[in-house]
Amino acid sequence: MATIKTQLVVFDFDWSMADQDTDRWIFEVLAPDIRRKIKTLKESVQWTDLIAQSLQEIHARGRTREEIEHTLRQMPFVTPAMVRGVTNLKGGSNPTTTFFCLSNANSVFINTILESKGLQNLFEEIVTNPAEFEPSGLLKLRRRVDPNGPQHSCTVGCSPNMCKGEELAAFLERHKPGYDRHLDMVLCRRFRGLEGRISREGGHQCQVKYWAGAWEVEEIFNQFIEKN
Repeated sequence: MATIKTQLVVFDFDWSMADQDTDRWIFEVLAPDIRRKIKTLKESVQWTDLIAQSLQEIHARGRTREEIEHTLRQMPFVTPAMVRGVTNLKGGSNPTTTFFCLSNANSVFINTILESKGLQNLFEEIVTNPAEFEPSGLLKLRRRVDPNGPQHSCTVGCSPNMCKGEELAAFLERHKPGYDRHLDMVLCRRFRGLEGRISREGGHQCQVKYWAGAWEVEEIFNQFIEKN
């Protein structure tokens, strides 16, 4: 077997690295009635657009940038095991590990949380929906793929705001010649949507390892270091 000197780890954010859904969390804390409205409308309004509208609503109610950032910093993020797992793997030199984040959350949510946990340098790149605070304090959120421009060509069910497959392919193209190990294993969290899709659809060409607690991710990541 060829020696593995470089490897790529691709992370989602909500319910994977973070032990919560960032979009829903903000409204559960700051506006529970809007959280209920989101649940009611999620089948009829594109998700990123719905969260953008909801952010406008809490801004109209007087919720501030400081309150949003404080709420994000309070969010159940990751257990100590997840922090140890990613930190040890990133810090190891045999092999060298690159982390890449692909998330349907947004740049403000992700960066605020990572910075609060001292993990702002973990990811080589974060590909997500763009967001920024306006001078008024409104958190302005947009789809990564502009609905008024060319759309992605995904045929496997990605949301209109982003095709993660196309984004991953573009990342690999940007980082040629690539990595000795990537895309040969999926870490699938139990009781989340991906588990059901894998069970129903099959067709995956990689090993699947299931996990429920972050301590199991730490175990797997430690194996990535110890085997090389």
